Formats: sequence, structure tokens, C-alpha cells
Amino acid sequence: MTVGLIFIASICLALSGLPALLGGAKSNVGTVLSAALNVLAAALAAAGIVAFLRDPAAAATLNLPWALPWGHFAIGLDALSVFFLIPIFLISALGSFYGLGYWPQNRHPGNGRRLRACWGLLAAAMVLIVLARHAVVFLMAWEIMALSAFLLVATEDYKPQVRQAAWVYLVATHVGTLCLFGFFALLAATTGTFDLWPTLDSSAGAPLTALLILALVGFGMKAGLFPLHVWLPGAHANAPSHVSAVLSGVMLKMGVYGLFRVTGLVAQPPIWWGAVVLALGTVSALLGIAFAVGQQDYKRLLAYSSIENIGIITMGLGLALLGRASGHQEWVILGTAAALLHVLNHSLFKPLLFLGAGSLVHAVHTRNMDRLGGLAKRMPLTYGIFLLGGIAICGLPPLNGFVSELLLYLGLLKTTQTPAAPAWAWAALAAPALAAVGALAVSGFVKLIGSVFQGTPRRTSRVHAHDPGFTMAAPLILLAALCVTVGIFPILVRPLLEPAIGAWTGGPASGSAWLPWNWQLWAGIVLAAGCAAALIGLTLLSKTRTAPRPGTWDCGYARPTPRMQYTATSLGQFLVDMLAWALWPRRVHLRLKHLFPHPRLFTRDVPDAVLDRVLTPAFGAGRGAALRLRGIQQGSVQAYLVYLLVIIVILVLLG
Repeated sequence: MTVGLIFIASICLALSGLPALLGGAKSNVGTVLSAALNVLAAALAAAGIVAFLRDPAAAATLNLPWALPWGHFAIGLDALSVFFLIPIFLISALGSFYGLGYWPQNRHPGNGRRLRACWGLLAAAMVLIVLARHAVVFLMAWEIMALSAFLLVATEDYKPQVRQAAWVYLVATHVGTLCLFGFFALLAATTGTFDLWPTLDSSAGAPLTALLILALVGFGMKAGLFPLHVWLPGAHANAPSHVSAVLSGVMLKMGVYGLFRVTGLVAQPPIWWGAVVLALGTVSALLGIAFAVGQQDYKRLLAYSSIENIGIITMGLGLALLGRASGHQEWVILGTAAALLHVLNHSLFKPLLFLGAGSLVHAVHTRNMDRLGGLAKRMPLTYGIFLLGGIAICGLPPLNGFVSELLLYLGLLKTTQTPAAPAWAWAALAAPALAAVGALAVSGFVKLIGSVFQGTPRRTSRVHAHDPGFTMAAPLILLAALCVTVGIFPILVRPLLEPAIGAWTGGPASGSAWLPWNWQLWAGIVLAAGCAAALIGLTLLSKTRTAPRPGTWDCGYARPTPRMQYTATSLGQFLVDMLAWALWPRRVHLRLKHLFPHPRLFTRDVPDAVLDRVLTPAFGAGRGAALRLRGIQQGSVQAYLVYLLVIIVILVLLG
């Protein structure tokens, strides 16, 4: 049975940390066995997925009795589940192999075994979430995912900033989980069953509104939609880089998966569902990449970029909902295809970039871009990885990010070609917003790559930086190859994508009438050939040019020092100033008070507008108010009797 094979693979993932736990604190044998179990699970899952694609009818639901008083253990498989399973098994296997070189047990005896145990539990929980066909199974897997991710983020818990990021994540994820408890309780009250995923009547009215709001908060918190993203930048930046890769590349998609399932429950959803989801996606994409541009920490930049990409996925889902509500099938197909394909693409290029960031951390031991420079010659593989990943994530041809964003552009522009165009023209406003997102993404990654890899080193210690070894380089090369392959030959994804679209729409698994499969193949080949020719031409041109001789009066720049280079902060200053109304940057200006002042620094950063500017001050004020109320705790029985008397009098007067 296909679903049984996938379930066995999830058990292998759950048990993959056991060899590391049983091994010695400084022995790498257990970690190798753990990575082997992750690879074995991926192989079993691949066999199950191939069997499903050959015979989808064979993927029956697996029902097992259990001692719990609620329902039964039920898991199942459909085309939408398969689409989300692929990144889980792929990234968990590659990340565990990468961890052999990045986080070896003999160098991390204090936390290496815990990391590998939680790694397997996180991956297994995500598999069970995608397979779950009963609300209790789903919530149990969701909680295991939340706790294992918390422990992974807190791997280096001896650092204060790591502990803070982990606790913020734990609070945020349980706020989302509380909303999901309400969602499933209301869903069961509406349908009379905890079985997933039932079909809802579009005339339900108030329950539909409450269900969407609870789902948007519960699943949106996990996905990192703005302004529910408060946990994401800190967690992704402070976790080990291969953990950041699985958090961003896979775990965020569990929130997206939940949104797909919820929005697919209603065949004819209210029109405002699509409007709200499209607006949330647009805001998340714009503000996510805007905050990314202002970062000095390259892992925080990548984290905010994940918010942007989740926003792009949500924009596609919002377009599909508008199509279902208005009866425009082409919007449904293009929106769903764009969203799902971007789920896959983001699961490739974002782990690629985070694993590349791990290579940087491993080599230079800092995440501050202002302290780096000139690494292209010393780390050519890592430089190439960042260059390729940057092209892909910016949606530039001929890599995979271009394909999914192109489908979204086509769908958004389709909204202007209907007979009732004025009524839908507002939806097309998301297209220029998407273009602005692309421009900001290019600016952000030009800043990252230029400040880190170009110029000369800003610290003498950086001259000894080098590319990673085989265990870290192999996953990078494989992910880069997949980004290129999907970008040039997107038709290869068609057997997975069209059945997934059909599973969400409830219609035939085909989108050939609107998806431009026929010309994408040739367009990709032409684009790849053109880019290769341009690269070769630029390389030959650079070799034939000679360095210019500086003039006599060059204001001292004939022999510039590393301190004269543009920093990452200065490269992004113009955009940060332009977007200051949304970013609220924080500046510390120079103040020279004496004739011979002491050395002073000008600092500028962009804190998170929601967490640092709103929630943290609000919780601080609440804590101060609570501490002032502690004065009424006198420890005196007489005082407590007076309190009770006052309360009774107030209740009598109010009654």
C-alpha cells in the first residue's frame, strides 16, 4: 500500500536520531547512521510517490484503532499531499548529510545528539501533518513539530540571543496552535466529524467567516505571513544553518499546506476570501523584502526574504480563490499552479541559500555583512551558489523562480481581460506590486553578494576562508542543479503539478488549456543559451581588458584601503530611507563634543516593526503594570477579607 510505504518512511525519520543518542558524546558513528536513516527514508518515500503516480487509486486511507477516546488513527494520500511530501524528504535527507560536515558530533558534544534527534522528529511530524486525515492526529503531529523546532532553534542555548529567539518562537507557535484548536472544534461542530478534510456548504455564513479567520491566524503564524511573522527572523537567524534551511524551506510550507486545505473546503467560497488572502500575500511580499533590504545579518536577510516568498505563494492562492468565487477557471489554474510551483521552487533555492550561508558561517565565523568582503576568490563555490540562488530567488530567467512568478503574472493580468473588467481591475494591482517585490529582491541580493563576495577583505582573518568539504558541498551542488533543471525544463514538474491542482480544485487534473507548457521548454533553452553566451562573453572581455592607470590628482584613491569600500549598510541606505515609513529604522548619530573627541561609531539598523516596535514595548508595559499590582499581595488575611468584601459590594451594586 502506497500510504503504508510513506508511513514507514516517516517512522525511519522519527527513529533517525536514535543512533546519535546511543552513540558517544564525541563519536561521529551515530551521526553517520542518523544521516543514513534520513536517506533511507527519502528512498522509501520516493518509491511510494512513484507508485502513487502510476496508480493513484492504490493510495487508500490507513485506519488504525487506538486507545485515545477521540476517533481513530487515520492517514491518507492524495496528489496535494504528495506535492508537499517531496520537499520534506528531500531537504531532510540533504540537510542531515550536510550536517555531517557542518555540525560534527566530535566538535559539538553538548548539543549534537539532541539536534539529530529533534531533526528526525521534526521531519516525521511534518510527514504526518501532510498525511493526517483526522483532526487529533493532525494536532498531535503539529505539536510535535512545534516542540522539536523549538529545541532545534535553541541548539546553542548558551547564547542569550538564541534563547530569546527560541522563546519568541515557542510563544508564537502556541498562539497559532490555540487558534487551530478553535478551528478544528468549530469545523467538527459544523460538519459533525473530526475527519479531514470535509466539504463545507458555501451558505454556512458566520461559521465560514470564523473558520477562515482562525485558519489565517493559526496557519499564517506558522507560514510567517506579515504581521504574524514575529518569530521567524530571529529563529532562522540564530538556528544552525542547516536547521534554518529546513525551517524555511519546509516547515513554513506546513502553514501553506493548511491554508490550501482550508480554502479548498468550499467549492464556492465568498468573494472576500480571495480578496483578503490576496491582500495579505501582497503586503507580506512587499514588507518582507523591504525589511530584508535593511538587514546587516545575511541570515536575517534570508529570513525576511522567506516572508516575501510566502507572500508570493499566498498571492497565487488568493488569485485562485477569486477565480473559484467568480467562476473564472483560468484564474484558478494559473493561481494554483503559481502557488504550488513556488512552494516547490522556494523549497529548493531557499535551502540552497541557507546552506550556503552555513558555509560562510563555517568559514568566517560572523553573520555581519559589514565585516566581510572579497570572498569570491577564496570561496568560489560558495560565491557561485549565492549567485545562482540569488538569480533564482529574484525570479530572473532562466532559473526556477522565474517560472512560478511568470505564471502568477499571467494570472493577475488575466483579471483585466474579463467582460466585467472594472469590477476586477483592482486584483491586477497586485501585478505591479509583484514587480516592485522583484526589484527590491534584486537590490537586496546585489547588496548581499556585493558586500560579502566582491571587493577586498575588511578583516585580515578572512584571507584564510575556504570552501566547504564534500559533505557540505554535495547538497549545495545538487540543489543548484535542481534549480537550473526546473527553470529550464519546468515541463518535468507537470506530472506532479497538474494532479495537485486537480486535488485542490476537485476537477480534472489538467491545466494544459492555460498553463504554457509547450513554449516554456523552448523558451527556457533559449534563455539558458543566451545567459551562457553572455557569461562567456563577459569572461573573455574581462581577460582582454587591462587595469586603468590612476591619474596624478586622484584625491588619494590610487591605493584605496578596505575601509573605503561600500558596506552593506551603505549599499542599502537609499532604499531604507525611501521605505522609512514602513521600516522605522533606528539610527545612532555621531556627537562630537570636544576638540579632540574619542572614536565614535555611527550605527544604523532596521529592527522588526511588529516585534521590536510594538509587541515588546506592549509586553514590557504590561509587565510593569503587573509588578505594580503586586503591592496588593500583603500576605495578610485581614487585607484579603477586605478585598472580598469590596468585590461582593460591587457585585451587589451591579446586580
